[in-house]
Amino acid sequence: MTNPIKTYFENTNNLLYSFLVSLPLFLLYELLILISQPSGDAIVRISVDVWIKSLFTYLGVNALSFTLLIVAVAGVFIIYKERERLKSLKFSYFPVMIVESTFYAIVVAIISQTMVSWVLNIAAATTVESLPLLQKIALSLGAGLYEELFFRVILVTLFILIFTKLMGKKWAGVTAAVVLSALLFSAVHYIGSMGDPFSLNSFLYRFLFGLILNGIYVWRGFGVAAWTHALYDIMVIALLS
Repeated sequence: MTNPIKTYFENTNNLLYSFLVSLPLFLLYELLILISQPSGDAIVRISVDVWIKSLFTYLGVNALSFTLLIVAVAGVFIIYKERERLKSLKFSYFPVMIVESTFYAIVVAIISQTMVSWVLNIAAATTVESLPLLQKIALSLGAGLYEELFFRVILVTLFILIFTKLMGKKWAGVTAAVVLSALLFSAVHYIGSMGDPFSLNSFLYRFLFGLILNGIYVWRGFGVAAWTHALYDIMVIALLS
């Protein structure tokens, strides 16, 4: 007899499901940014998103339009590459993936309760605390999408390839990649005009958060990691509002 839980995990741990379940994050983020900042003056975005869109602007292309084009092209490529899986795609799995991500976000929140004072210190110091609620929700969604895309999909994957080749063992390569990416993930929160004032407590807290997200990405893929990150950030906003 087929185990439905095992089947679910096996079927959803791939590029097709990750892309489709994370697509709403991208659309909601861009929509909420436009709604919450209609004037377009001093638009507040996630740092990784700013890096990407600044590069597009430097190249002389419309940042948002080019981003949409890249997402569309990536979608076509993924759907073509995964066309065999597309035939057996189960839409009922998508809400289950969101529930799964919510569970992980709650677990992370419970773990973080051992560092409540650190969380409060971060909240008091962060420059986004004064932003309207809609903007903070938009940034939470954007963090889940863009930070997971950069730090997990790009960095963790790249580091796994490099360190596995250097160390000769997959487990050693994965471990080194997970740790280094988590360090970089924590450090980037103190860079730029919207960066937080540095403190060892907040750095260690974000490093731990990065380790957990890296583990979720390696085990469950980009989509679940992105939603876990986004939902966790929204939970923190709700707690501190």
